[in-house]
Amino acid sequence: CIAEDTAAMNPIRVAVVGTGQSVGNHLRALRNLGSRVQVVAAVDLDEARVKAVCAEYGVPRWYTSTTQMLAGEQPELVCIVTPPATHKPLIIECLEGGAWVFCEKPLCRSLEEFDAITEAEQRTGRYVSTVFQWRFGSAARHLKRLIEDQALGRPLVGVCETLWYRNEAYYRVPWRGKWATEVGGPTATLGIHLMDLFLWLLGDWREVHAMIATLERPIQVEDVSMALVRFESGALGSIVNSVLSPRQESRLRLDFQRATVEVNALYRYDNENWRFSLPEGVADPEALAAWQLLTDNTPSHHDVQLVEILDRMESGKRPPVSGPEARRILEFIASLYKSALCGRPV
Repeated sequence: CIAEDTAAMNPIRVAVVGTGQSVGNHLRALRNLGSRVQVVAAVDLDEARVKAVCAEYGVPRWYTSTTQMLAGEQPELVCIVTPPATHKPLIIECLEGGAWVFCEKPLCRSLEEFDAITEAEQRTGRYVSTVFQWRFGSAARHLKRLIEDQALGRPLVGVCETLWYRNEAYYRVPWRGKWATEVGGPTATLGIHLMDLFLWLLGDWREVHAMIATLERPIQVEDVSMALVRFESGALGSIVNSVLSPRQESRLRLDFQRATVEVNALYRYDNENWRFSLPEGVADPEALAAWQLLTDNTPSHHDVQLVEILDRMESGKRPPVSGPEARRILEFIASLYKSALCGRPV
């Protein structure tokens, strides 16, 4: 109770940089945290847009300069919701300005940029966490524990499919569809969520064979990618990322020795989106009992990850999905692109 009262009296000051299409996910999540946070400002180069967002969500002050906002507001946490190519300089400026950072994916454009962010973390003593809310729903976390406890046996086969649809109008936004500004196509910007969950659940990977293509959209980057993955455990997996799929779904299926576990959703899930299956004709009360221990139903929303970041801020410890845990998905995507562009396994 004392800790809760202290948090209410001294809420963490939060600012948001970038008020485009995804900002509502962040502002609604921050609102759900109640008195634990105080949203003090928002920033966008588009003055009319930032004013409108501040009015809609009750944010007290707006800026068109991150530098001026950091000096004027001194936030303790900054949510960065801007195009990918802008992430690295904004992250480093916010770290140096005294704030921790919660940044949209992809965190940056290259492993070289990631190393520069790591150096800034070490220099400032503050941390950056990447937005990967799919890790934080109750069903995924429960499955992670079952895998660690080997309750379902060894993982054998995995299928990871982000089958979305983005029309030509979506790519008329000036920064989209270009390697220099968007970093990549659905591999780097859309399928990254489910791929991160896939790699988090199944562990380190050893080898990837990939293809990418631009089949339909008038863009520089790929509109579809496919990959085969060999994991250190010996498990094999397949990955598809697409913006050409009229019937949209996000689907992850994991086949273990004793059971299949799968989730079928689109942008978020709760327990109802998950399914647990035993082999036909096989009674396995132990495996069934392990899955049925899932009682909490926490959706995969931004606020769940934000709560953990706030907890780590208060204890001064590295938050989840940062450091090496944030780097591994970038290493995988870089390797997937390298395999596709060079025509060989990586």
